[in-house]
Amino acid sequence: MGVSNKNAHNNIQPKGNKKDLKKPLQVLHISKKDTQEIQNEQTNSQEEIKKENIVIKPQILEDESAKEIEESDENTKSFHSPQQNLNRPLNFSDQSTDFQLERTVDEFDFDESAFLEALNANEPIGAKGETISGKVIAIESDGLYVDIGGKAPGYMPKKECGLGVITNFKEKFSIGLEMEVLVIKEQNADGMVTVSARALILRQSWEKVSFSAKNGELINVLINGFNRGGLTCDVDGLRGFIPRSQLENGKDHQSFVGKTLKVAFLEVNPESRKLVLSEKKASLVSKLTSLELGQLIEGEVLAVKPYGFFIDLGGASGLLHQSSLTNGSIRSLREIFREGEIVKALISEIDLEKGRIGLNTALLENSAGELIIDKQKVMQEATERAIKTKALFDKKEQDR
Repeated sequence: MGVSNKNAHNNIQPKGNKKDLKKPLQVLHISKKDTQEIQNEQTNSQEEIKKENIVIKPQILEDESAKEIEESDENTKSFHSPQQNLNRPLNFSDQSTDFQLERTVDEFDFDESAFLEALNANEPIGAKGETISGKVIAIESDGLYVDIGGKAPGYMPKKECGLGVITNFKEKFSIGLEMEVLVIKEQNADGMVTVSARALILRQSWEKVSFSAKNGELINVLINGFNRGGLTCDVDGLRGFIPRSQLENGKDHQSFVGKTLKVAFLEVNPESRKLVLSEKKASLVSKLTSLELGQLIEGEVLAVKPYGFFIDLGGASGLLHQSSLTNGSIRSLREIFREGEIVKALISEIDLEKGRIGLNTALLENSAGELIIDKQKVMQEATERAIKTKALFDKKEQDR
């Protein structure tokens, strides 16, 4: 048997040296004395750095350019150390060097009127579609130049100088000739616009025929061509067309070439350049011009429509609208007039442009609905009753 040792648990020692176990405790423990020594060392090191900074003087540049800078600037001698340069703020009033300050717009002389005048002088002249008066200043083989008051003259190609072919170009357009032109193309990179005398003539022609059509005027035209659909003619430089259906006799329409016809305007459209004329309408307008507002006419009922009656006036037809038929209430138009019946009515409207005549029978009534009750009496007394209404139409004519 072995002998037990009561102190065996006390004899058990941990691995490693006993000395090593106590050493970390000594490293972690910092005494107050040690802390005081560390702070003293840091303070001494900072003072040494300050002394070094004060003692160290800036290195004098031996370069000749540096010497010239030092000689030219006397104020730099007052800076004895870098520390002084850092602590002392710069004062530009102490230095003799002149600084060039940037000038602002307000310090310059500014003339608003001169500025606006300069803008107007450079403003583009000649917007597309504008009419301008100018003077010929140069003539070339393919066109001419017109002074229009801009920074550059206007150029007019030869084909834009007039209607048709111009044979004596240089004789017709001499230097200094004043003329009115139309701008057809705006400024190019050189500030030059393209102008046209031809386009201006055509514009004026469209304005003229539009006015004539509105007033129901009749014109004489010379037939210069034909096609399967009708005849062609010239109207103030515009190409006019007369359909075969608008001729009094369109069977042999080729025979009209070289002849003069009296026509009226049927359609005038400058945008589509459409100018349609009519010989038949000219005959109608000729009849219409002989008519007057308030005039009593007699005609045959040609047709009954849902909105009124068409009355034959001998080569022209008038419309007796249901609103102008009677002042009474009606159930059907046919209970008053029928096709083929002779009717007396007053002319209440004459539209020469559309070739339309408006008629009225309600003004012949002495009481509302009289035409429905006693139509025969109204028709028999129509002449006397028309005289009473004449003053009404005279006043209407004066107000137009």
